[in-house]
Amino acid sequence: MFQVAAHPSSFAMHGHGHHQTMSTSTAGIQLPRTLSRPAFAEVSRDSIMAVAPELANVPAEYIRRGLRPKAHQMLAGISCMSSSHMPTTMTKSHVPRVMTVPVRSSSSSHATYPTHVLAVASSKSSGNEHVFMFPVHNIIIAAQCSALPRLPPSSAVPSSALHLPVIPLSLPSPAAFKVLHGYLYNHSLEAVFKSLFPLPSGFTQGLSHYTVQSTLSSGSLLHQLSTYLCSSSGGSLQALTGHAAHVKELWQDMVALGLHDPELWDTLDLAWEITLGALNIAASNH
Repeated sequence: MFQVAAHPSSFAMHGHGHHQTMSTSTAGIQLPRTLSRPAFAEVSRDSIMAVAPELANVPAEYIRRGLRPKAHQMLAGISCMSSSHMPTTMTKSHVPRVMTVPVRSSSSSHATYPTHVLAVASSKSSGNEHVFMFPVHNIIIAAQCSALPRLPPSSAVPSSALHLPVIPLSLPSPAAFKVLHGYLYNHSLEAVFKSLFPLPSGFTQGLSHYTVQSTLSSGSLLHQLSTYLCSSSGGSLQALTGHAAHVKELWQDMVALGLHDPELWDTLDLAWEITLGALNIAASNH
């Protein structure tokens, strides 16, 4: 199994180590003031060459930008897979080394089929638990996740079925990886926020990196969004702590994968600021 260590390996709600903490003393909650970003590490050139030799001399950032317009073809390829043969979850002990998945004809003649399946288990538990199955394209992983080992080769794609190598992967939060799996293809900041907690649709709809950055620098906007989140959570410290847990699980998986996307990191920072602000507002009302 590819064991990817999170950094830190566990996130207790105690804010220790080198992190600054802020305290909502009423509930006895302490959280890190910021979610630290690991040092940037570019993806492996060997990993890219292994899946796309023709891109050997192309800068990684250029490859990533070039993948964005092709995402709809890749997602079309995933949607062509027979759901009866491609379960979303599976008992860990029953995960095969290769999955044979029939494919349906696509309305798009340019559908690009996935090359592998990631069987994602939680690094926080062991035993015979369920794992989550995610079809992926090797170049999507190789070009964006610097901490993952090089994927093994996949066989040639026949016309009626795919034979996909299954890669066991251990991450802090399989549920958070579901969000990241979508982002690796569609790069939708709106979808990331909607997966974390409720915000006004006028803010999240078509959310851009520019809006994320400008909101981070506006104390009044941050306060408005924190107030909205606190209100929509009924002022419940328990509910807001749950939202904070979702954000930190996303953070842990991003670090573990070596995902250094600036737009996503700024969005994570914004989500954390809004959540901490909502917690402080709720704590002051208790």
